[in-house]
Order: sequence, then C-alpha cells, then structure tokens
Amino acid sequence: MTAPQAASPANNNLPPYWSERLDLAAAFRWTARLDMHEGVANHFSLAVNDDGSKFLMNPNQIHFSRIRASDLLLIDANDPDTMNRPDAPDPTAWGLHGSIHRLCPHARCVLHAHPSYSTVLASLADSTLPPVDQNAAIFYNRVVIDEGYGGLAFEEEGTRCAALLADPKKTVMVMGNHGVMTLGGGVADAFNRLYYFERAAATYVRALQTGQPLRVLSDEIAAKTADEIETYPDQGERHLEELRAILDAEGSDYAT
Repeated sequence: MTAPQAASPANNNLPPYWSERLDLAAAFRWTARLDMHEGVANHFSLAVNDDGSKFLMNPNQIHFSRIRASDLLLIDANDPDTMNRPDAPDPTAWGLHGSIHRLCPHARCVLHAHPSYSTVLASLADSTLPPVDQNAAIFYNRVVIDEGYGGLAFEEEGTRCAALLADPKKTVMVMGNHGVMTLGGGVADAFNRLYYFERAAATYVRALQTGQPLRVLSDEIAAKTADEIETYPDQGERHLEELRAILDAEGSDYAT
C-alpha cells in the first residue's frame, strides 16, 4: 500500500519496515473499533523477509486501540532467545505466530482474534460455515477447522496449529473452542478476510436463531463466488486505504 505517512516520526528516524508498520497499526486500531479483539490478549503479525521468518507483531499486552506503528516488535521466528528479550512478546503470541511464520512461509500476515460471531461458530459442535450468503460463499473450501484445542497457544500448540495450515488455499482457521485466524499475502488481504468472515459468521448465527430453514447455495455457485472474489480488483487494498484515510482525518496517532 502507498497510503500517506502523515503524522509519522521524523523521516530520518523511522523504524525499519515503516510502510508495513503503518498498515498493521491501522488494522489494530480498526479491529478495536469494531470490537473484534479480546482485551489485550489477541495478536497480529506480518512477515517482512522472503522466507517469512522475520515478522512484526504487537507488543505484550498493549490494547489494540493504543498501538502505534513505532510500537511494533520485530521478531525472528528462528531466534531461540526471543523470550529473553527485555521487550519479549506475549508467550502465547510467540508460540502461535512464531510457529506459523517458521513453518508456513506462505502465511505472510497472520491475524488471530476472538470476534463474537466467529467465536460462537468455533464453539459449535459443527463449526462449518455453510454458504448461506455471498459473504459466506467467498470462504467456500478456504476454511480449516481445528478440532483439537489443547490449551493456551504455547509452542507445542502453535506447532500443532501450524501443521493445519500447510495448504496455502486454507486462508481461515476456525479455532475450535477458541476463536479465528485469517491469513493473507499482506495486511490488507488478511484484514479484509477477518472482517468479512466475522460478517459471514454473524449472518449465519442470526439465521440459525430464526429457527427457519436455511437457504444454502449450491456447491457450484459457492465455488464460483469464492473464485470470483479472489480476482476481484483491489478490494482488500482499497478497504484498508479507506480505513487509514479515516484514521488520518481523525488525527489518530497510529502512524507515529
């Protein structure tokens, strides 16, 4: 993305990967605004090198609504001393995101949160999201369901989750008894996916609450819709650009 860098620190003193930091910081702010976070317990990360092993991530237990671009930690998934740093990340963030960036280089951006409706879906015995509307259809055959929740996401749990994401086509993980994770080629891609998955889950849960039969799309139309959205021009990028423009107009300090 090439959104403006207004309100950034002096240009001769920018932290590395400044453009990437701006996008990720904006995603934190907007996730908080939509109430899709959980206190200070959720984590977003973005790979910044070719093999995905170095990544930006939120600092330990800082509320999403206060995270700035300059606050983001630069982490090496292959550094065994990461948790000995004075600014060490949350242990579960290291366990989950470190494992995924180490083992799934295609997962450039990893957003893990506990949005209400996605988490309701993750709490059902059958966590499948059927294609009952267009938003749900765009995830057809793109979702993996984790049926083996094993406790807090320390390294063993992170390694187990990473193994479920080996297929690059699976860009959403419904984490049973836990929450949701979306993957993308960048922040815009992954955030757009998080936003629309939560919207789709909300529609599905509310439809179930009516007690009426569901109008489920055919596999053929659902697959066609999912393929079409993947080639839809610049939707994720434009979405994030607009969110950043709103934050900039409001004088937000996310870009500092």
